[in-house]
Amino acid sequence: MNQNPSLQPAIFTQETECQDCSKCVRYCPVKAIKVADGQARIVPEKCVSCGTCVRVCPANAKRVRNDLDQIRHLVRSGARVFASIAPSFVSEFPDIPSTHIIAALRKLGFAGVSETALGAQEVSALVATELAKGENRLYLSSACPAAVTFIQKYLPELSDSITRVYSPLLSHCTMLREHFGHDASIVFIGPCGAKKNEADRHPELLDAAITFADLRQWLLDEHIDPAALRPGGEDCFVPQNAQEGALYPVEGGMIETIRLHGDCDNVRCITVAGINGIRHVLSGFKPKTLPQPLFMELLACRGGCINGPCAQMREGNLDQWQEIIARAEVPAAPLQRMPRRDIMETIFDQPLQTQHYSDQEIHQALRLIDKEKTEDELNCGGCGYETCREFAHAILSGHAEVSMCLSYLRRQAQRKANALLHCIPSAIVLVDKDLRVVDCNRQFAELFSKDLAETYDYCPGLKGAVLEHILPFPQLFRQALDSGATLQHDALHVEDRIFQINIFPIEPGHVTGGVISDITAHEMPREMIARRAREVIHKNLKTVQEIACKLGENMAETEILLRSLAEGFAPARPVVDEELREEDR
Repeated sequence: MNQNPSLQPAIFTQETECQDCSKCVRYCPVKAIKVADGQARIVPEKCVSCGTCVRVCPANAKRVRNDLDQIRHLVRSGARVFASIAPSFVSEFPDIPSTHIIAALRKLGFAGVSETALGAQEVSALVATELAKGENRLYLSSACPAAVTFIQKYLPELSDSITRVYSPLLSHCTMLREHFGHDASIVFIGPCGAKKNEADRHPELLDAAITFADLRQWLLDEHIDPAALRPGGEDCFVPQNAQEGALYPVEGGMIETIRLHGDCDNVRCITVAGINGIRHVLSGFKPKTLPQPLFMELLACRGGCINGPCAQMREGNLDQWQEIIARAEVPAAPLQRMPRRDIMETIFDQPLQTQHYSDQEIHQALRLIDKEKTEDELNCGGCGYETCREFAHAILSGHAEVSMCLSYLRRQAQRKANALLHCIPSAIVLVDKDLRVVDCNRQFAELFSKDLAETYDYCPGLKGAVLEHILPFPQLFRQALDSGATLQHDALHVEDRIFQINIFPIEPGHVTGGVISDITAHEMPREMIARRAREVIHKNLKTVQEIACKLGENMAETEILLRSLAEGFAPARPVVDEELREEDR
């Protein structure tokens, strides 16, 4: 049922989710990331499946291959499927007893649940025997598949120093198949994505691997709450509980178990955790220089498997160590385990094919990011590479883009900003929240004072100048800073000048910009025309009023004349009538 690893690697990029942040490049210890068209894709042949990118990706674009559907199908098919659960389950589910975890897995359909730590005990017994012989100067542990892959690919000259022993998981699979039959299926559950590579390489031993995150999702889908279950007598680990092997998930745990299996005083033992730590310690190392045999427990994850890429992150790492130590049953007397011989394996190197470039080619790539001289090489690490030359190598190999260089982008942006700032004919000024000049162009300096223009020649940009000492209207900039809104004045009259002003926020509340144009020369003719038009209108109104007045006088005189004429032509009235009127009065 194993997937073909060529179809999808253990760790891959969900390209639709990638946000072009390059954080995975900065954190990947082997730079197994290719950035093209703003997308950061994992390069499978360079990847060691340490899972660092999975943990640090803020967009969840780096993912561990999900084999959950295949395992569900396997369990529902009626096959006898056994779960090999990593000993770090103790820190992953700290408040849930192991019997409840077993009951939950059995309810999902597993025929039985066994501890991977059983295989770890067998590995320690066999390694202790090899160390007692002292035939080599350097022994590198084979327990961590990511660390082993790193040695194979990046330090291939040390591959023959890796102990010829299966990993604890593969050793456990060997034990389970011997005990339950070779027709049994085995699924690993743990915090590690690199275990999927073991399933891909050894389908005859391990059918598939899922993560603790996958298990949580599976339980959620089936509406199973382990804490709410009531375990029965059959809910126990098979074929038996692990003892000292439960120490493996923490740094130094493997060494502790080896010391319980015999006298290894002739061999020094140290633990190195983290791919970068392994590289730092072993790069260029010559085993022949060792004064006595040295065993190195190599772990890809700092702190051990309890900090695996697919483990649930918790505060208080020391508490997790205590939980693991308390779970382990460490015997007081030395152990007398008979080492198995069917769990031996020889690890071969798998060196990467690296492309070498000449100094001239490197210099040409550096020029693409404006690194003309050695002092231009900041080696800031913003691109994700330790040095500018490493970045140039990545550009030449097609694994990086020039846009990943932050200093280059900043300079490009500054150049464009300067070009706009100094080429636009209008006066431009940027001010901070204290109304001090951040930057400006010469046109701004020339707009208000010849002395200010001379000052600009000595101090380009007038950085730090107090705005109210330059502009007659600084209150407009304060208003824009306080409101965060854009202010516009098409014709602001200041004494005998007229300005067109646009003030806009750049960093609201902190930096604002202004574009100012003196439009006096353009506006004055319009003002004159408007004034002349007003004068003509006034004269016309006055004329109309005078005409109206004359018309009124003429009409009055005409009315008087007509009345007098009318009375002159009227017939004479009788005298009697006049006498009667007098009497009536």
